[in-house]
Amino acid sequence: MPKKNQAGVEWLSEVSKHDYNSAASFLGLLHREETVKKLMKKLKRARVTEFQAKDIFRASQLSLLGATNAHVEGDRMKIREGKGLSPVLLVRDEPHGKVVIADGYHRLCAIYQFAEDSVIRCKII
Repeated sequence: MPKKNQAGVEWLSEVSKHDYNSAASFLGLLHREETVKKLMKKLKRARVTEFQAKDIFRASQLSLLGATNAHVEGDRMKIREGKGLSPVLLVRDEPHGKVVIADGYHRLCAIYQFAEDSVIRCKII
């Protein structure tokens, strides 16, 4: 059953399977295959937790995508329609002092545009 946060965002209780595949593909650009397998195993076992959107952006050191991005607009539409969003997948990059958004960057950008203090459901390892 979806869970709604203070900004009106509906969250799925678990990460969608295709989001794990997307995360593995992205992480494959950063790490060797054996490392990606270990990270994915940890992400799948991790519990869902919550952080504010603004804190995730600060920790990731990424720029906010605008509403003109088609994927961001698609997620904004899902939010307006009350459709559940999959939790974001995060990986700590401790040597560089940041967080890698393995999957969910567009969802995060869409939610941030509604309210930067929005609580984001995510898994983090």
